[in-house]
Amino acid sequence: MKDRDEVNLRGKLKSLAKDMGATYFGIADLTSARQYISKQGGQFLTQFPRAVSHGFVLADGIVNTLAHHRSTGALNNYWYYVYQIVNPRIDSISLMLAQSLDKAGFQAFIVPSSQTVDRTKLTGVFSHKLAAHLAGLGWIGKSALLITPAHGPRVRWGTVLTDAPLEAGTAMDEMCHDCYVCVKGCPAHAFTGQAFDKPRPRSNIFAAETCDSYLGKREALHRACGICVYVCPFGRNK
Repeated sequence: MKDRDEVNLRGKLKSLAKDMGATYFGIADLTSARQYISKQGGQFLTQFPRAVSHGFVLADGIVNTLAHHRSTGALNNYWYYVYQIVNPRIDSISLMLAQSLDKAGFQAFIVPSSQTVDRTKLTGVFSHKLAAHLAGLGWIGKSALLITPAHGPRVRWGTVLTDAPLEAGTAMDEMCHDCYVCVKGCPAHAFTGQAFDKPRPRSNIFAAETCDSYLGKREALHRACGICVYVCPFGRNK
């Protein structure tokens, strides 16, 4: 039987995230990915066997303007919405979750909503999509984005690592199958078309340097593109 305090804490965290605007909430068991996590962000991260994952759904009216991805007005507006409005909200939710975990007597580590700590590998300290996937909230598609059944990749994610013994979800199977819409639609040709269905180097699926180089040519547009978010049939056709 599950410990009542554990169940109550999980419920409290979920209610807190939802009350602050999160649509998605889940708990990930990170033990199977310890080696990968340590390699990306550092050995110190392995002290956290769980991750609290929460997701904020982007407004369709904003995402759909990405169809005009050569428009300065459309792209600047999308960038402002995601990075100046949504990301701070995600960080606020993470902060409140971390404070709640701390009050319950557990450690918590907030992963910034958007941060690159390694400019060579173009990675953050921890993968939000890894946590969301292991929590059972979606799968990683050919676009290297976290895809949810209901909203596709139109979700921004936040993560709080913790040592609280919370019940975790189960990773969701990949459902892209024979779809290559994002691969064909990428203006930078950064996707190989291979799926994230088994362990393999990211470079086999997604050429991050190619994507970054393309975005670097779009400084006037805040390095924004987002075509892979817009064209995914999951979320777009809901």
